[in-house]
Amino acid sequence: MKRVPMTEAAASLALLAAVLGLWWAASHGGWISRVFLPTPEATWQSLHEGLRTGDLAAFTAATTWRMVLGWLLASAVGVALGVAIGLSATVRAWLQPTLEFVRPLPASALLPLAIAIFGLSPAMVLSVVAFGAMWPVLLGTIHGLVSVEPRLQEVACCLSLSRAAYVWKIGLPNALPDILAGMRLALTVALIVSVVGEMIASQAGLGQAILLAARAFRASELFAGIVLLGLVGLLSNALLALAERQWLKWQQT
Repeated sequence: MKRVPMTEAAASLALLAAVLGLWWAASHGGWISRVFLPTPEATWQSLHEGLRTGDLAAFTAATTWRMVLGWLLASAVGVALGVAIGLSATVRAWLQPTLEFVRPLPASALLPLAIAIFGLSPAMVLSVVAFGAMWPVLLGTIHGLVSVEPRLQEVACCLSLSRAAYVWKIGLPNALPDILAGMRLALTVALIVSVVGEMIASQAGLGQAILLAARAFRASELFAGIVLLGLVGLLSNALLALAERQWLKWQQT
């Protein structure tokens, strides 16, 4: 049984090595101009220098903080609204058309509206990040509450549980897997929208650093920023996956 994870890890490392090898061959072989595709060595040097001097480290911290803050706000609002909507079939019937209209809207498309309301400020980017990341959590919470086993609902009625007690003891535990799945997806959305917001609103972060590097044709710095974005997404998702396994241990018993 232990060979499966080792095999998957070896396959992942082999794929990563193949991608790096292809990148090295394309850049050193002149398949693509180095103006657009730097060598891995140049990218590593830019990454090292940027982290050593503190510029990239500060940009990474700013983007990560913006992502986490927007994600936490989106998670809190999404769960609260999801509980309110999921508990009432009448509310769901009233709000369903509105939710279906607003949900598909790209968060980046609302940036001009947010700029008009908040101006070019950190609050503007944070509001758009929270809006874009809220939907997976909101929909997951609604689905988890709606799909509560009917027998559990009957038990709650027999015990005369209050609405708050029902949500805390039955509703949220049943919805927790859906909520956590939505939060993992929301974290990725928060990172994407944070970067787009930084590019458009000229806020300090990896998005702004990547945009400025692209405009100046500094390909190695651009790729260094992309590498850091990938690492931020990878590490944040891994931490949330670890927390998810801890919180859902009861499902395995």
